[in-house]
Amino acid sequence: MKKLIFLFLGITFILHSCQHNGFEESKSQDHLIISTLWYQKSGEMKAIYYQCFNWAELRIDMILAESNTKTKKAVIVDIDETMLDNSPFETNCIRTGNGYSKNTWHSWTSQINAKALPGAVEFSKYAESKGVEVFYISNRSVDEFEVTLKNLQKENFAFADSSHLLLKSNTSSKKPRRDIVRENYEIVLLIGDNLGDFSEIFEDRSTNCGFDVVEENSEKFGEIFIVLPNPMYGSWENAVFDNKKDLSNEEKYRLRKAKLIGY
Repeated sequence: MKKLIFLFLGITFILHSCQHNGFEESKSQDHLIISTLWYQKSGEMKAIYYQCFNWAELRIDMILAESNTKTKKAVIVDIDETMLDNSPFETNCIRTGNGYSKNTWHSWTSQINAKALPGAVEFSKYAESKGVEVFYISNRSVDEFEVTLKNLQKENFAFADSSHLLLKSNTSSKKPRRDIVRENYEIVLLIGDNLGDFSEIFEDRSTNCGFDVVEENSEKFGEIFIVLPNPMYGSWENAVFDNKKDLSNEEKYRLRKAKLIGY
């Protein structure tokens, strides 16, 4: 009987501790709820995408009108949360409590079911009509090349072919792949949801969350860099987590709360 009493008290203590610190492992992805809802259900999200792609089209017109060279022109775009919507993957993370992993991500991308984001297909075709080629540079891994290409083709993107798709092989930095494009093209625009989509100068955010580098290059945003919204995930999280890897879900939960600015 004493053993049963101690077992009961132990279980009660554990449950009380979980409730006390406000963390439940089964709800470890609940931080994604409001951002994913905003991404899927707000008119503002659609409006921002249309606004950005409309402006990108105007920038192409302006750049071409000002160009004095016959060098081939190119636009570089990211894929995920730039051209294709993967928010259903985030929904699945919330519902299952299982976060991003190579297996969970590949389970999603292998379905070839991500939908085009507002204005994305139209922009790719507008660039094509102006003689500007679109290169898709993504940090999806090279073993996702076939399913990624099929998804772009399924959504009717222009330049959805093997020569315009560059995925990650041995480094997450996109600089080497941008340099490949620069060998034969003048890059007139870069479009993405993550600062690393634009330049390697934004990759290190260990100092002041990278804010200083953004300030130093503020004139380039809207000029050559077009930023799309993604409140669900991104490299910005590294600074929140003190650039530490392999943190537990509870440690991430605590850091998210601790890094908030209040009054």
